[in-house]
Amino acid sequence: MNILFMNSARTWGGTEKWTHMAAESLASEHKVGLVYRKSVVGKRFTIPTFRLPCLSHIDLYTLYQLTHIIRQEKIEVIISTKRKDYLLAGIASRICGISNILRLGIVRPLKLPLIHKWMYHSLVDAVIVNAEQIKTTLLQSPFMVAEKIHVIHNGLDTTLLDQKSQPVAPKRFCFQISTVGILTKRKGHDFLLRGFARFLAQHPNAETGIIIMGDGPLKKELQELAITLNLTEHVHFAGFVENPYSLIAASDVIAMLSTNEGISNALLEGMYLKNVPLSTFAGGATELINEGTNGFLIDYGNEQQLATTLQQLYTNSKLRTTLSVAAKATILAQFSLPRMTQAVAKLCKKTIAHKTATCHA
Repeated sequence: MNILFMNSARTWGGTEKWTHMAAESLASEHKVGLVYRKSVVGKRFTIPTFRLPCLSHIDLYTLYQLTHIIRQEKIEVIISTKRKDYLLAGIASRICGISNILRLGIVRPLKLPLIHKWMYHSLVDAVIVNAEQIKTTLLQSPFMVAEKIHVIHNGLDTTLLDQKSQPVAPKRFCFQISTVGILTKRKGHDFLLRGFARFLAQHPNAETGIIIMGDGPLKKELQELAITLNLTEHVHFAGFVENPYSLIAASDVIAMLSTNEGISNALLEGMYLKNVPLSTFAGGATELINEGTNGFLIDYGNEQQLATTLQQLYTNSKLRTTLSVAAKATILAQFSLPRMTQAVAKLCKKTIAHKTATCHA
């Protein structure tokens, strides 16, 4: 198959990580390329890449160049991974007569019926989501069709994780909590800090702390909040970390307390590296975490519940070990990269075959 991924992100994040894993893995058996906007994304790929402006949902120059790439490279299916790209990829696919798949990794209600029907249904042959909750939310829109929406859980390149997590970084805190992600309101870092402060008030002498890996618009605000909560000695803002895995491997807990998610890649990675996962009920967390068996689920904003859960983990090392072993087992059983790659390849073949049959009918 000839597959073209499209990702116009200006920064590196979970969606870009998924695009990289899927594209590079598929490239072992298929011809795969990438359309990108910024070098922070494109430079990480070894497959053929094509840089386009991708300035808006309907950027005519980008659309013209995209159709040229599709025809020149004999692309059979395009997979767009950012909202800005959905419309461009959809129009280009219809102009060129190829199949179009969009990938959505976050719960997103479709509130603009006419526009969204076009973007998510009329111009689309299939939709990949990484959690059942995303599918359920999409189906609340009357124009969405269940048969078009395919739940394919994220996969992890565990061999790469094993390599990049070694050597394990020195521990900054005896009981160490890690969190990874862009510093925005959606990621819930303020909730983590407030809940942690409550826990620390009950254990003022605890040798514990949080490693926050990531950068973003709320960095200064979060640093000021840490000062206000008297957490400066217990919180380390690491900034953007190119290889976070050695730090995660040194931690005891991976905390991803978002207001909205699909299934967080960072949460999966933390679980594989034997961290106990703490997550809100956002997105597909309940498909991943079995409460009290391989991690804990926290109601967003419930600072006392978060503090109590941290206390339970801090004071019970045996529980931490049991949960971390179960967390890694969950990843190995359900979230492997080969499993994800096979599912994406199978869907691509199905949409290409259907498009070919329709054109010949």
